[in-house]
Amino acid sequence: MVLEDKSGIGSAELRAALEKSLEGKSPGKVLILPPDYTRLYSGAGKITAAYYDILKGRCEIDIMPALGTHEPMTKEECLAFFGEGVPFEKIIVHNWRKDVVKLGEVPAGFVSEVSEGLVNNKIDVEVNRRIVEGGYDLIISIGQVVPHEVVGMANYSKNIFVGCGGSSMINSSHMLGAFYGLERIMGRDFSPVRKVFDYAQEHFLADLPLMYVLTVTTNEGDETFIHGLFIGDKLGNQRFLFEKAVEMSQELNLIHLKEPIKKAVVYLDPREFKSTWLGNKAVYRTRMAIADGGELIILAPGVRKFGEDDANDALIRKYGYVGREKVLELTNANADLQENLSVAAHLIHGSSDGRFSITYCTKLLTKEEVEGVAFNYIPYDEAVEKYNPAQLKDGLCTLPDGEEIFYVSNPALGLWTVG
Repeated sequence: MVLEDKSGIGSAELRAALEKSLEGKSPGKVLILPPDYTRLYSGAGKITAAYYDILKGRCEIDIMPALGTHEPMTKEECLAFFGEGVPFEKIIVHNWRKDVVKLGEVPAGFVSEVSEGLVNNKIDVEVNRRIVEGGYDLIISIGQVVPHEVVGMANYSKNIFVGCGGSSMINSSHMLGAFYGLERIMGRDFSPVRKVFDYAQEHFLADLPLMYVLTVTTNEGDETFIHGLFIGDKLGNQRFLFEKAVEMSQELNLIHLKEPIKKAVVYLDPREFKSTWLGNKAVYRTRMAIADGGELIILAPGVRKFGEDDANDALIRKYGYVGREKVLELTNANADLQENLSVAAHLIHGSSDGRFSITYCTKLLTKEEVEGVAFNYIPYDEAVEKYNPAQLKDGLCTLPDGEEIFYVSNPALGLWTVG
């Protein structure tokens, strides 16, 4: 099923499409896999609530946000994301370190082939055990297709293998993307990581009662516009619909600039971004558009830590965002990074490799903490005296003192590049 509207799909039309997607299905037990609160503008919270409302009373329903390595959603976040119609007690927490089962392996030869020989190791295929052992008649995976730094275009099977995946597969897939190169991946389908997920889906998920519900969105302030809805429950059709969603996202979420940005200012909504693990989308999504010798100013009022869990946070504090070559050197020399390759990949992604400066402007992290991970620091209150999010508009802005900047109000929904 495909529903497209460049002006935004209305609530009634959306509800009708979701009801239609369930025609001919009489499940006794359903698992819904939405993204978490870090995908605030995906439209997935609204879709999850609608499915719950349609199905409640007809069957047993569990909801397990695809957290990946992120911290669990709070009751307040669940209420803000899903609304009052989804009971908090229905929310199941995915534990990426403990709650997984291995389904098989993507062979080393395949990984080597798709990575052009850069990675030559097998990749374990792990998912939350509920997905394969929970006795569900229908599994609904909901998510937003948007440019992504690890896989190229987010969602589809990534929601299963990373969002509901285990540490081994998350680590391996992230490092595969980092080795291959962020700039060669972002905004594109058929990256090495996506090919690994395609292999895993075809070989290990083909028999699951899995239905993908994919969105393409934009936003203005707090308002989210769902421009595309793509729903499929057959393996070949699912890939086709994902490709249609990719095409729409490339049209709506890729921003092509004529000239490189000399100074970018990016705002991180404190409801969505509480760590540099997430906040570094400000780096990932703008780096291809920032000029050599340029500046990136990140306004981060809600960022209070580096990693999403304590172990990852400690590793980021220990090693810092010191550039690709140094991180690879550190990984070769240190077992703790070798055992946590997703952190090593994150450190690579979060550095500019000396091409431009990165300054975090925070309230909840100190100057010593920020500079300790190799970023520059400006106190948040001082930064917003000059770069006030309430007064800036997306795109090129001229400040009262005559300085020109490029402002981004939400890095999660776009990819900026030159050409």
